[in-house]
Amino acid sequence: MQNVKAGTRPPWVGFAAAVWVGIAAGNSYCFPLYSHSLKSALGFSQQQLTVLGVANDLGENTGILPGIACNYFPPWVVLLVGVVSSFFGYGVIWLAITQTVHNLPYWLLWVALVIAANSSAWLGTAVIVTNLRNFPLSRGTVAGLLKGYIALSAAVFTEVSIMIFNGSASAILLVFTLGIPVICLVLMYYVRPCKPAFQPDQSENAHFMFTQGTSLLLAIFLLTTTILKNSLNLNKTVSYTFIAIMVVFLLSPLAIPIKMTLFPARKNAAQSFGSSENLDKTAPLLTPSSSSTTLASSSEDDDASYVNMLLAVGEGAIKSKKRRPRRGEDFSFREAVVKADFWLLWATYFFGIGSGVTVLNNLAQVAGSLGFEDTSTLMSLFSFCNFLGRLGGGAISEYFVRLNATPRTFWTMITQIIMVLTYLLYASALDGTLYVATALLGTCYGLQIAIMISTSSELFGLKNFGIFFNFMQLGNPVGALLFSGMLAGYIYDTEAANQGGTTCVGPACFRLTFLVLACVCGLGTILSLILTIRIRPVYQMLYAGGSFRLPQSSCH
Repeated sequence: MQNVKAGTRPPWVGFAAAVWVGIAAGNSYCFPLYSHSLKSALGFSQQQLTVLGVANDLGENTGILPGIACNYFPPWVVLLVGVVSSFFGYGVIWLAITQTVHNLPYWLLWVALVIAANSSAWLGTAVIVTNLRNFPLSRGTVAGLLKGYIALSAAVFTEVSIMIFNGSASAILLVFTLGIPVICLVLMYYVRPCKPAFQPDQSENAHFMFTQGTSLLLAIFLLTTTILKNSLNLNKTVSYTFIAIMVVFLLSPLAIPIKMTLFPARKNAAQSFGSSENLDKTAPLLTPSSSSTTLASSSEDDDASYVNMLLAVGEGAIKSKKRRPRRGEDFSFREAVVKADFWLLWATYFFGIGSGVTVLNNLAQVAGSLGFEDTSTLMSLFSFCNFLGRLGGGAISEYFVRLNATPRTFWTMITQIIMVLTYLLYASALDGTLYVATALLGTCYGLQIAIMISTSSELFGLKNFGIFFNFMQLGNPVGALLFSGMLAGYIYDTEAANQGGTTCVGPACFRLTFLVLACVCGLGTILSLILTIRIRPVYQMLYAGGSFRLPQSSCH
């Protein structure tokens, strides 16, 4: 059993550390920052580059092992595996792109990129699982914030790339090889399990609102400064000043534990009693009403017979039959995979995120085919809106689920309708629509990620949550393989061959791809509606009183 840190301050110290680790965990979103240099330096075709993008997505979303590891090892062990993966994986890519080592085989680069991007799964799983367990009553908010910071990493690294390294792909790869390990090694001690609060706390809500506000300001700052850098010739002093301001924003969550130290809040009796309990990270929290109702409704004879039965079970005279968990309780992976809701959630995520990552992996080529040479602004726009979607997905779904028990997947359905229209907008290739479509896609993409994390923890419990949400994330690389590797890359290379070269120009390069993706999201919308109707009673049970109520779990 892992050591659990007591007190109200350690969870917030861990959250502040998780913000920086989350930024490091978003390294897999930065593939567009060096993909063009990878293609030109090594002479790859678009389909070869697209398959490398699939390797990136596969590594990023293969998180079953990190999910299992979170149940058996402390977070620092999980983080250490991510550190090693980042160092060796990105180190090989850096050697190739700088031509330090010549003629590295294509398969080796593919494997190296899987390992490099897999660091994202280890780092991200460690901070998300740990913090959701530390703040179990604010799952949507925590998931939205942490996944939001992970999404902002692309903008953060873009800022570092253009402000310090003038867009050098080899320099940013060196940051991934050396910088990410250093950050995580310094902070891994602070990402640790803590005793969560048993009662809703207004100060906790205020702290989360502060963090949401500062993260939003950071996102706006990153987008604005990236545009300024691309529009104006900023000198080094201004560039370094922008980097310093960015670092201050990233340090802002530390203000919460500092404030708690300088101005400690008084605890009432109920909070003091709750914080003194020994809590195992996997133990279910029983609702008082369920046990009291059962005792009140039982007669003395029933109580006596029940006690006799328990004694018989203890002596081996009767074999107890384990009750299968109900939705909302803690499931094992084997119990969850036979549930229709599990596969409906996976399918809706696959159709939405699998199609969205196809555009993300080919964003530079989509822009190039339409005559846009500068893709850094487009990448920052996607990153900014991706962040807004994750932050908003957690906050909006949390508000409505507490207001009238609206299932979070209702918002998945809404975003997939918008994504259908967005892909049609991409396919039209009308002037001025590229930035609008990218902004819409980034928002919808981010919102679905935040929704999936919260929904999987509510339907199937926190005990094996790391395994569940990482299995759901396999929809990303599967979608990338089918829609990006096999569809988008093939159509692009075919059109380029028809034009007599290796680079495709014009709307036809991706039009058919976008029409197929629109149909895919249409199917995802239907499945999201079915899932929402099915799980409505679960949310009415979980949020009957306007706040999350931990259900009585089956005995595992």
